[in-house]
Amino acid sequence: MKNKAFYIILLVCILFVSCKKDNQGPVEDGDVNAGGSTTVDVSFVNTFQQPAPNLTAAEIELHRQGDLAFGDIFVTAPSVVNSGLGPVFNQNSCESCHVSNGKSSFPLSTDNTKGLLIRLSMPGTGAHGGPLPVPGFGGQLQTKAVYGKTAEAQLNWQEIEEIKSFVDGEIYALRRFEFSYNNPYIPWPTGVLTSPRIAPAIIGLGLLEAISEADLLANADPDDKNADGISGRPNYGWNEQTQQKQIGRFGWKAAQPTLIQQSAAAYNNDMGITNPIFTKESSFGQLQYDKLNDDPEIDMNTLKVAAFYTQSLGVPKRRNWADAEVRQGKTLFTKIQCDACHKPKFVTGQHPEYPFLSNQTIYPYTDLLLHDMGEALADNRPDFEASGREWRTPPLWGIGLTKTVGSHTNFLHDGRARNLEEAILWHGGEAEKSKEAFRKMSKTERTALIRFIESL
Repeated sequence: MKNKAFYIILLVCILFVSCKKDNQGPVEDGDVNAGGSTTVDVSFVNTFQQPAPNLTAAEIELHRQGDLAFGDIFVTAPSVVNSGLGPVFNQNSCESCHVSNGKSSFPLSTDNTKGLLIRLSMPGTGAHGGPLPVPGFGGQLQTKAVYGKTAEAQLNWQEIEEIKSFVDGEIYALRRFEFSYNNPYIPWPTGVLTSPRIAPAIIGLGLLEAISEADLLANADPDDKNADGISGRPNYGWNEQTQQKQIGRFGWKAAQPTLIQQSAAAYNNDMGITNPIFTKESSFGQLQYDKLNDDPEIDMNTLKVAAFYTQSLGVPKRRNWADAEVRQGKTLFTKIQCDACHKPKFVTGQHPEYPFLSNQTIYPYTDLLLHDMGEALADNRPDFEASGREWRTPPLWGIGLTKTVGSHTNFLHDGRARNLEEAILWHGGEAEKSKEAFRKMSKTERTALIRFIESL
């Protein structure tokens, strides 16, 4: 009887442990906390506006000041508060382009271009190896002007759609835009190079800045020595503060080396606001130049807190990671080599100013390198060392919340893709093989892959 009782108890224990294991479900993926200790576990319209949870009380206050600066609406001079807008500009606040800190949608009309802007240059090389400005227009088309001044030109576009099909016969359509520049305030020069750009989401930027240069270069393979068809390489932009070239991380072509310079350039180019890094008006030398002795129009403290705001935003936690379809999609993502450019994992280095960004294991799904994306996506406009066919790999963290935050699903550098499927299908160049592998998938597999990306 004693032995029988023992075996009964042992059997019950085995069944209990077995049931307990079954109830545990799959082990949590390592990339669920995408931003390391900066990860926020929320999913609603204001997700991208949450501060990193590992900030100190002093950093929370600095973040709050940055939030206010990011929302400041600038007006024409002279004004007691937020003076100096223009004289030519695109928008009057940071939030006008980065609504709720998310990626801008493509505009519905030319009356409000939202986060769409057009970079300009002439063939050749400008100062420090950068783009050569267009005489009378500079490096960016300003479509608005203050009272008494004239905008540089009106921006218009025509939508073009092409019908294609997957290998299984399902039909899809790809949309692109042809842009035109009407009623320029002076004759439009011959040979102008143009590049449409949509404002990206601004989450996790401090973490990307904290990745060591050595770790970025470790993924570069400009000569494709491993013969995998992927030859990412860094861009090197000009650092206005150090007066030397530096590896670029920010912007669609990774031309900006630091967040404070990225912020300073946006103030100057998008709003016509001078600052300690860019001290001249964007209209300097043009007919619209106001010649007012009011520069710089914001001080270094304002610039620093605005940059800190982008450095200190939390990164959303992955969602639905345990779903079987999502897990299948993650396997397919790797199988067709999407992760060759969209590198899942980095560990940040020691940040010189903000310890909350240091030594974080993060999953941004980017390598921050330039890749040839093919002729269909080419803007044919060089930007420092980036060619007219190259683009920086954009981070994918938070991409599945684009609709929740911004009420749209427009993707790619110019917003042409109306959903993630179209974004994948526009890939070419180094991503041609991965795109074709996606086209050859079954409907079930394509859906699973999209669901994985939406979980990021």
